[in-house]
Amino acid sequence: MDYLDKARRVIALEIEELQRVRDRLDESFVKAVKFLETCVAERGKIVVTGVGKSGNIGTKLAATFSSTGAPATVLDCQDALHGDLGLVDQPDVVVALSYSGETAELIALLPHLRRRGARLIAITGRPQSTLGREADCVLDVHVEREACPLNLAPTASTTATLVMGDALAMVLLEARGFTREHFAELHPGGSLGRALLLRASDIMRKGADLVLVARDAPVVSVIERMTAARAGAVVVTHDDGTLAGIFTQGDFARSFQDDEKGIGRREVGDLMTADPIHLREDRLVGEALRLFESHRIDDLVVVDASGRPVGIIDTQDLTRLRIV
Repeated sequence: MDYLDKARRVIALEIEELQRVRDRLDESFVKAVKFLETCVAERGKIVVTGVGKSGNIGTKLAATFSSTGAPATVLDCQDALHGDLGLVDQPDVVVALSYSGETAELIALLPHLRRRGARLIAITGRPQSTLGREADCVLDVHVEREACPLNLAPTASTTATLVMGDALAMVLLEARGFTREHFAELHPGGSLGRALLLRASDIMRKGADLVLVARDAPVVSVIERMTAARAGAVVVTHDDGTLAGIFTQGDFARSFQDDEKGIGRREVGDLMTADPIHLREDRLVGEALRLFESHRIDDLVVVDASGRPVGIIDTQDLTRLRIV
């Protein structure tokens, strides 16, 4: 058996079915997005429900909605009939997932959802099913065949349901003007959240970890201070305290090779990198990441509003703080 050929067949079949789902998209999708947009604007919530594999997909969909600023929760059909129905209220929208549209537990719940006054969006493979007829809006995820060789195990149909849910969530995200900054606020523990919420002043090395030297300082004393601070670079300043340059261990190594005997007596200002890439202390860490990547540097000087060095960021700090 050619395992790779079999795997490619499964993927190709699911792609074909997704293309059919895409081509069937119509105004029902627009209506569904508007329901959801109104729900979030009125401070309602999106209630996702389904049974079995549809329920598993529903859990992922609810998480996607919530992580992109649209409050969502999962409602278990059985639990709903025994008290949990109380979480559904008039401003809410219920997204019900059932490929057959005839799942008994879900159908039993429909009249009670109606009584609560929530809008109902159905994602089903059979728009004319009981679920489809009862819904305010139907999204058709019908597939001609499953990717299963026996045409039995839900594969292409579950993929179509998942992708339809993702399409809803992403279009809703754009319709609401949800930005990277909004995303970061909801993911403060992730690398993106740290990059978009922290500022250079929050992560820079300062105080005893920041070595400042004058332009006329001899290299030998600069190296001693660099070693004592366990720093990879020192920041060179003008007489007025503003940024003049940066001198790194790499600069020392290159200069030592060119002037092996006399380098220790030379002034650091002659060997430094003048006017180095730098960043204001109030700028977001995301901008620091961009500077590191675009200029391929290892150290970034941080300055205050008057151009005086107040800190330095080493690329190793980004890894240590799990920003990259």
